[in-house]
Amino acid sequence: MRNNVKFTSKEFIAGIYLGSFVLLVLLVLGCNNRNRNQKDLDESTIIERAENTDFTLPLLNALFYEEKFSSELKDTLQLSNEQISELKLAANTAVENLDEDNAQSARSFNQAIKQATTEVVRILGAEKAGQFFAFMAKRYTDPENSLPLAPNHVPQDSRIIVNAPAFRMDVFEKGKLIKTYRIGIGYPEFPLPTGVRKAVNIIFNPTWTPPDEPWVKGKVTAGEKVPAGSELNPLGPIKIPIGLPSLIHGGKNPEKLGAFASHGCVGLTNDQVQDFTKFLSQIAGTPISADKILKYEKEDTKTQTVKLASPVLVELRYETIVAQDGHLHIYRDVYERGTNTVQNATRVLDSYGIKYEKLNDDEKANLTRALDEMNRDAQGNVIAGVKIDKNVANAPDSKKREATKDQRAKKGKVTQSVVGQSELVVPIADLQGKGYPLPVDFSTGG
Repeated sequence: MRNNVKFTSKEFIAGIYLGSFVLLVLLVLGCNNRNRNQKDLDESTIIERAENTDFTLPLLNALFYEEKFSSELKDTLQLSNEQISELKLAANTAVENLDEDNAQSARSFNQAIKQATTEVVRILGAEKAGQFFAFMAKRYTDPENSLPLAPNHVPQDSRIIVNAPAFRMDVFEKGKLIKTYRIGIGYPEFPLPTGVRKAVNIIFNPTWTPPDEPWVKGKVTAGEKVPAGSELNPLGPIKIPIGLPSLIHGGKNPEKLGAFASHGCVGLTNDQVQDFTKFLSQIAGTPISADKILKYEKEDTKTQTVKLASPVLVELRYETIVAQDGHLHIYRDVYERGTNTVQNATRVLDSYGIKYEKLNDDEKANLTRALDEMNRDAQGNVIAGVKIDKNVANAPDSKKREATKDQRAKKGKVTQSVVGQSELVVPIADLQGKGYPLPVDFSTGG
């Protein structure tokens, strides 16, 4: 790497978004526009398009715990009881051996996506599979709000912005960034979704009912409520629902920040979530003082809910390329969505009136090198943008790698950590003074 490409382990900023449910919407639109030709779509086409989402079987398994999910899915798609049962079985089987080991996983996130979409097509058929993804997109996309079309968008209102690849959460008040947090994000098997959600309530001293899942271990029993204040309760002192199955909650150790840390949630330390509650309630018009939060904490066995005067938008982004004051920050494509490409970098530059073709030779070379480094999975394989040489793909070493990946997939291992550099920074002279804001009052949880 050339000297003017700066390596850093900072976990912040936002970049190009190509998130799960945004892509699901695109998939849905494509399916709807081709309704009259739906029967002409073969299973491989449906699978190929669905692989551009972050839908996994463990995520589906979690959704089946929603009270009305199963019945709404059945009624909307006119599925049989047998089809619902098969979906539940496939989802449950995928997590039977799920384990949060401390070894760095060699598993590819794309394998989990492919497994999920293949199973949905197998159970429902190509036509119903398209309807299934349409149902998912509609259910988890706020019809009144959507992600901004422009990359690195800075809001003009009050809202929360979470950018998973940057492990960063920002609090904006009337268009001004007032607080930044380093966060933990969902494991790839339980990814943090994208889209615009709403925070309506703050729940102090929440209880936790462990689901009947293999990752539930130790001294707790599935289905038996763990009381508020218990050391066995992983939610910490506060949880903020942002639309099932996701929460913003405490209970995380500092070393879990800037890493995979949860099952589809935004994870904070206890101190962080108490501090965040103060800012969230402030921008919602329901200010809760630090003393009041401390009082709730002392009554740690009593669950109390505070309804916000005004719901607060929570924008869940997936941006791996961000402009910031003279630099492009390139984040690792942690959910393997293929976002670190020259095409996407060009899109970000264009939004600031900068043409990729006008970059000097060093800037182009350094940017290309950084994109290549951040465009690799846990095994070092290219995620997007490169054609596969069949001779290389069929080489003995390649077959060994694929066999290892298959073994990991069958064991249902959770991808425990991000492999490799999490961020590279490329200086771009014409970006000076432009881009997404620097972190403010940055809480790293330490």
